[in-house]
Amino acid sequence: CLPVAHIGGLAVVLRSLVTDTPVEVHDTFDPGAVADAAARGATLVSLVTRALRQIPAERFRAILLGGGLPPPDRPSNAIATYGMTETGSGVVYDRIPLDGLEIAIAADGEIRLRGPMLFRAYRHDPDPFDHGWFPTGDLGRWADDGLIMVDGRRGDVIITGGEKVWPARVEPLLTALDSVAEAALVGRPDPEWGERVVAVVVPAAGAAVPSLEELRAAVTGPLPTWWAPRELVLLDRLPRTTLGKVRREGLLPAEPGPTVSPA
Repeated sequence: CLPVAHIGGLAVVLRSLVTDTPVEVHDTFDPGAVADAAARGATLVSLVTRALRQIPAERFRAILLGGGLPPPDRPSNAIATYGMTETGSGVVYDRIPLDGLEIAIAADGEIRLRGPMLFRAYRHDPDPFDHGWFPTGDLGRWADDGLIMVDGRRGDVIITGGEKVWPARVEPLLTALDSVAEAALVGRPDPEWGERVVAVVVPAAGAAVPSLEELRAAVTGPLPTWWAPRELVLLDRLPRTTLGKVRREGLLPAEPGPTVSPA
C-alpha cells in the first residue's frame, strides 16, 4: 500500500523476497482493496498512520506503522516503526532497536544512529557522518524505561515563548476528536511569543465545526498549556506527499484565512 519508490514500500517487497513470503502490491492505497486482501488471507500490512483508521485493523496479524507518531488509540497489533531511507527502512520497532543499531541523543536533542544497516554516503556528499554517527535531523529523548522516544523533525519544532512544541505529539490528540478529520500544527510569526501555535484542521464530515476551545482542552490535559494552539485555521483538505505526510511548507496562507483566535 506504500509507493515502492519510497523505502517503506520498497522494504515490503524486499522483505517478501528475503523471507519467501507472498506479497500483494497495490497500485495505490485503497481501503476497500486492503479489506479485500485481508478477506483473501493477507495477514501483514505496512501503512502510514493516516491510513490506519480506514482499514479493518483487527483482520491483520500485524501492521507496521510508519510516517509519523502512532495515534494514542492504536490497536495492539499495530507496531510503531522508526526509520528512513538512510537506514534501509525501519530500524526501531515499538521503540526497540534492531540488533547492531546504536542510538545516541546529542546535546541539542538530535537522534544519531550508528550501525551496519546505515547507508555509506549521499551521491553528492561522500561523508555525511560525524565521527561515524549519522545525524538524523529528528529530535528525541530517552524515556524512563530506557527506550527511545521520537518527538519529530527538527524543522517542524515550534518555539513559542521560549518553549519547544513538537507537532507530532499534539496532532494525534486533535485527530482523536470526533469533530476533526485531519490536523496539522504549525507556527506563525508572533511579536509576543516568537511563534504562535496554529492548528490547521479539516473538520469531520457531518460533525459540528471544532472550536479553538475544544482543541485547547484536548491538548492541555496530556501536555503543558503552551502546547495548545492559540489559533485555528479551517481547510477543506491538507496538502500531503505521496506517503501521506503533511506538506507543512506554505500550509498557512500569507494572510490569515478563516481563523479563530482567542480574545
